[in-house]
Amino acid sequence: MDRLAAMETFVRVVEAGSFSGAARQLRVGQPAVSKSVAQLEEYLGVKLLTRSTHGLTPTEAGLGYLERARRALEEATEAELAARGAGAGLKGRLRICAAVTFARIHLIPLLPKFLAQNPELDLEVVLDDRQIDLVQEGIDVALRMGKLSDSTLTARRIARCKRLVLGTPGYFDRAGTPSTPSELSRHQAVIYLQEGSVWSFRRESTELAVQVQSRLRVTAAEGVRAAVLADAGLTIASEWMFSPELRSGIVRAVLSEWSLPALDLWAVLPTGRAATAKARAFVAFFEHTFNA
Repeated sequence: MDRLAAMETFVRVVEAGSFSGAARQLRVGQPAVSKSVAQLEEYLGVKLLTRSTHGLTPTEAGLGYLERARRALEEATEAELAARGAGAGLKGRLRICAAVTFARIHLIPLLPKFLAQNPELDLEVVLDDRQIDLVQEGIDVALRMGKLSDSTLTARRIARCKRLVLGTPGYFDRAGTPSTPSELSRHQAVIYLQEGSVWSFRRESTELAVQVQSRLRVTAAEGVRAAVLADAGLTIASEWMFSPELRSGIVRAVLSEWSLPALDLWAVLPTGRAATAKARAFVAFFEHTFNA
């Protein structure tokens, strides 16, 4: 039995909550995962997992072993990297998660450079506008925007940008250009459901909340972009979401003398897991390159 491999398999089973989930993450068959955990239990002489209607859960012995196994795996990785030297680059697989639109515009174009710097590293990029379970999906690091709903996550803010009221010249030619936030109630808005239909503005000491009207509500940023670019209405969006179109003039911002709450970008790590060298290297690379 390869003790380190068996240890990693056990950790993956606990994090995924099933043998099948761990098998998918490790890219092996489910019988191999079951056999590896059984051999580890036999070697240790204790039961590490119990089956229930809710799936697999660690026993008391399993919980104690889990945390030590995680630390041992992380230290083994660090030891390997130190032995190879800093110039040897990273090796293995790194799973990254990000929102679809942000990744398409800002993340994916930077990845060839990161891969070139680390020729033995493979990347898997999970694109999803939802805040998925990082442990269940085997994610090493996620890029998330806005307020973090889970206060237990290990997160670091790596960037911040403005939110703007945006529309196309074609829409403003047809519907007029609002000169105050209160005039937005007479416009058609494309609502991103994550933002909602109440928009809060500030100018110096004045704060104003506006309820906007909308016949079009969209769950994904890509849909908001498509609707705005089709002259369907104006919207609130971050500079990141429309950065190519803002530069080219295909969309323009209005009410620039008023400010909206800024949008934060976070690098998020799975709960209870120390950052791997690969995750730390990626976060450092992306923060430096994205903010350059």
